[in-house]
This record gives sequence, C-alpha cells and structure tokens, in this order.
Amino acid sequence: MEHRYAATAGTVLPERILPGQALESATSGRRNFAVQLSPDTALWRALLGGSSISAPECELLASVAQSRLVGAGQPVFNHTDLASALIAVREGEVALGLCTEDGTFRTERIVHGPAWLDLSAAWIDECHPMDARAMTPVSVVELPKSALSQALQRQPGLAQRLIQSLARQVQEMAANTHELMHKDAPARLAQWLSQRCEPVAGSADQAVVHLRERKRDVASQLAITPETLSRLMRSFTRLGVIEVAGYTVHVLDTQALGQLAKA
Repeated sequence: MEHRYAATAGTVLPERILPGQALESATSGRRNFAVQLSPDTALWRALLGGSSISAPECELLASVAQSRLVGAGQPVFNHTDLASALIAVREGEVALGLCTEDGTFRTERIVHGPAWLDLSAAWIDECHPMDARAMTPVSVVELPKSALSQALQRQPGLAQRLIQSLARQVQEMAANTHELMHKDAPARLAQWLSQRCEPVAGSADQAVVHLRERKRDVASQLAITPETLSRLMRSFTRLGVIEVAGYTVHVLDTQALGQLAKA
C-alpha cells in the first residue's frame, strides 16, 4: 500500500515512487559500459559554468570523457572507492549520502543532471567523500584524472574553469552547512522550496514545485524526520503559503515563503 501524508484536509502529498522504479529489475544486473562522448557544448557549459567554452575545448573534453549507464537503485560510486576521475551526472537523478551498515541509504542531497557528483577527490588521490546512488536510470560522465591532466596542458584555460567550478561547489556546501546549523526546521523547508520554485505564467507572486524525491529523502536533506516534514507542510498550508496536490506543491505566496526562509 502506498504511504501518504496529509498537507491539509482533502489535500495529500504521497510518498514518492522512484522514477524508473519499474525498470530497476531489468537494469539491476546490467553491466556498466564505457563509450566515448561526442562533443556536447551544452553539457560542458552546464558543468563548467561558462558560455564562452570554445569548440576546441569541447572537443578535447569529449576526447577524454567516458560515459556509463547506471540502472535505477544501483550505486554510481561508494565512499570506499578510490577516486580516479572527476564524475558528473549527464542525465537523470542521483542521490548523494551514506549507506549505513544495515543497508539503509541516508540521503543528504539530490543531484539532477547535468551536474558534478565529485569534482575533488581524484585530484588528491582520495576516496569519494560520499556514496552516490542512481534514483533513476542515469548517464554518468567521467573525466579520468591522468588523461585530463595531459589535456589541460594543451588547453590551460580549462584548468581555470575547473577551479571556478570547484569553488562554486565549496561555496554551495558552505551555505548549506550554515543553513543546517543556524536555521530552524521551518526556515530550512521554506528555503528548500524556494530554491525549487518554477514561475507560473501570469502570476508574479505564485510558483510551483515539482516533487521528484521521496518524502524520506526530502526529510533527510533537511535533517528532520518525515513526520516533522508532514507537520511543516500542513503548517505552511494553513498559513496560505502553499497548496499541495499529489507530487506538486503550488506556492501561493512566494514573498511569504521567502520571509519564512529568512526566519
């Protein structure tokens, strides 16, 4: 039976069913395989945060990069694996967190491609800092450190882009740590929703948030229990800030949500 939790009378927010879950049994035994990527300007711009990446730089990255497919529910990498490449998700959703001894996966954040999964560990010959598990079937891009180091000698400008991408990650992690340490649970949820708001045409004060994660995964990211998440959703609904319908949260007052996030 599917688990649900109420946001208000007559409105429920269901436990999220993993996208692609029906494919898991078909893909769980599939072996990952590597293929060379074709030049993809949009991918490299998304990962390296620049609109001025040249065609030669894209071609060079494509010549180094390898791609592999990972089935839903399968590990992308483990925190015990020694990192030998910079790793990103090209398409799909990956959960980063820690798998405990009893097999429970504790999600810290969800990454939607294209985005980096681990940009740092390979450079210092360390293990990955977290476990990564595919929430949907995903395409993973890897840049082997040895080949990338040689490539950077031919295109030194790429080194600057990688440094900037790493700096953005550090800044984002510092901001997230600050929120967890200094904001209370309602403010953290309001901030989480605000960051995912999509505008509604013709309604400047309204937005929509499409829920792509399970309730327990959202709660884990916010360092609260699923029960607390349910209670906060009901509270926001009673205040007239949001309205929940299935897997969609309608933000009725973006300014009020922003004020809650600053509390």
